[in-house]
Amino acid sequence: METLMVDRVHSSLRLFMYRNAIFLCERLCAQFPSETNVQLLATCYLHNNQPYAAYHVLKGKKLPESRYLFATSCFRMNLLREAEEILCPVNEPNMEVPSGATGHYLLGVIYRCTGRISAAAEQFTQALTLDPLLWAAYEELCILGIAEDTDECFSESTALRLQQEHTSTSTLVKSNFANENRVLSSSVSASFGDIIPKQIKQLHANNITEVSGYPHVRPTALHVQNSSTSNVSQFDTPSPAAAQTSIMPPPLFRNVHAYQNTISGDAPTKQKANGVSQPLRRKYMDEARLKKVSGRLFNSDAMPRRSQRLKDTTTNSNTSQIGGNGTDHLSGKLRVNSSTQSKLCSTAIRSVQVRKGKPRATENFDEADGRSFEQDRAERILLQDSKVALGIRELLGLFRTLGEGFRLSCLFKCQEALEVYRKLPESQFNTGWVLCQVGKAYFELVDYLEADHYFELAHRLSPCTLDGMDIYSTVLYHLNEEMRLSYLAQELISIDRLSPQAWCAVGNCFALRKDHETALKNFQRSVQLDSRFAYAHTLCGHEYSALEDYENSIKFYRCALQVDERHYNAWYGLGVVYLRQEKFEFAEHHFRRAFQINPRSSVLMCYLGMALHSLKRNEEALEMMEKAIAADKKNPLPKYQKSLILLGLMKYEEALDELERLKEIAPHESSMYALMGKIYKQLNILDKAVFCFGIALDLKPPAADLAIIKSAMEKVHLPDELMEDDL
Repeated sequence: METLMVDRVHSSLRLFMYRNAIFLCERLCAQFPSETNVQLLATCYLHNNQPYAAYHVLKGKKLPESRYLFATSCFRMNLLREAEEILCPVNEPNMEVPSGATGHYLLGVIYRCTGRISAAAEQFTQALTLDPLLWAAYEELCILGIAEDTDECFSESTALRLQQEHTSTSTLVKSNFANENRVLSSSVSASFGDIIPKQIKQLHANNITEVSGYPHVRPTALHVQNSSTSNVSQFDTPSPAAAQTSIMPPPLFRNVHAYQNTISGDAPTKQKANGVSQPLRRKYMDEARLKKVSGRLFNSDAMPRRSQRLKDTTTNSNTSQIGGNGTDHLSGKLRVNSSTQSKLCSTAIRSVQVRKGKPRATENFDEADGRSFEQDRAERILLQDSKVALGIRELLGLFRTLGEGFRLSCLFKCQEALEVYRKLPESQFNTGWVLCQVGKAYFELVDYLEADHYFELAHRLSPCTLDGMDIYSTVLYHLNEEMRLSYLAQELISIDRLSPQAWCAVGNCFALRKDHETALKNFQRSVQLDSRFAYAHTLCGHEYSALEDYENSIKFYRCALQVDERHYNAWYGLGVVYLRQEKFEFAEHHFRRAFQINPRSSVLMCYLGMALHSLKRNEEALEMMEKAIAADKKNPLPKYQKSLILLGLMKYEEALDELERLKEIAPHESSMYALMGKIYKQLNILDKAVFCFGIALDLKPPAADLAIIKSAMEKVHLPDELMEDDL
């Protein structure tokens, strides 16, 4: 009953019938309250998204598997301290982490969520050492920015170790199968030894089927009783191939034609004096004139079947022929000894040919046939091992490419990451995960058009994949694609209303419409759905900053950093807030932290230069602006800020030259013409100054800048000391 119930629970889990599995498993635990069954019940609860129920039933359990399941329940309930204590007890520091690599991975995630980065990295490394194919552990190391090169992590030595582990596991399984069959065969032989000699002498020679290809015969007995006979025995030999591959009981088969051919022949009834001491198969071969059939009846890989010849020992020579359904087609009803039959059905049988001729010739053929089978089996094993080795190397090669691309992306070496991703085969490149990674790389390179292209491909190829759609919505936000962004948000909500990515897309849609309060509500909804989603916290901070609520803005930026310390967008947001509050030293600190994480961002270089310029460190600011321009020649902001710094250093000609280059990139930027007008005023070229101020007004600047530009234009003929330095 217990075995049947466990089997049905596993079947329900496989078919995603979690409620049925829980019901059956609760009945199982009530009837058989073992800890193993409690573990199965906790597994059902976790599958059904009921971690609190799993927590309740596993409380106080000590087995490793129970500890791992309990820690998983605690993690899902955000009870991180309790999860850590059960995985790594303080009072027992030498206790092993349960569940091997996955246990170390879970402990690493707990350490990362609690801000212990070095301890988390150690656990992820340990998990990857135990299981080199645990991609999630390598992914976490990449996110932490400390992953080793993929050539070292997925090296040739790793392939050899995986191959050895696979070989040892396969050998262990085969050894277990062989041991089980050896025990079964010994039991059958012992049961056959209980047959008394008189019963053996009653056996007719025509009832014996020779089994070739196996030198040692372990006969088994099947007692058949009808109205005219007492005992009839059946001899069978276990197949070595079946003993190593399967222990499933084969179906009974009765070879009716073989029986008819055997009955029609003559068979001596006198046995040799020493026949009992000889191996039974050879003894009866010496006494019987058996018919030979050339060729193998069945493959060793096919379902083993039996051919039996049953003949009673009375003078009437009544032969009972048993069909495949086990019914008696002649007179009398057959009764099969159930215990002996169950032993027979537990042994894998290999049927082979019966050939006419002398017993000695048959034995020679059997030995040659056995050697041929062993050679074929050895060749198959070698071929299988070579295929396994090739498969391991191909998989590690794929992991090397994907891992290297992801590692470079996490280090914000996006151009190198794109080159690595392009090395993937077409079948792997055209998948949702890879296309999203390519889109993210272009997003970090501020190439929003290419990012849009690859994100759109990913969404079209895998429309129900939500990972990365938050970044896609931000790309559409920067491209001012209001209609497409609205459609994307509605589509993601229809797919999964409980996904944080969907609500981030909705929030970006309202943010593009300048409805910051509604956008903020949607971003907060995303945070409620997943408190460990750092980007949602950062977007909340952006909206509070747009509403000039800097206190709440700082709060959400810091929450994002608690989730992910390397989330440079939050460091950047804090720097912008402090820059607006004119806390320039704080701003410079946070911009520098963001720049250390992403040292190739032109935007971060520019804002760091702005903070340095505000601190009157103009030379450092100018150097940082040069780096920003070199990092992204299409970014107009560092060119404009460089012109401001040159103006502060009274290098007017250089400032004008930089603005002329900026005009080629952003010809419709009103602030650029306003700055040019101010420089011409400093150079006392008043007509050009008025002209530039007029163009700035024609380009419809923001309302805040409009009044400043008008005031500067009206005072262009006044001395410099009477003008306000508002531009």
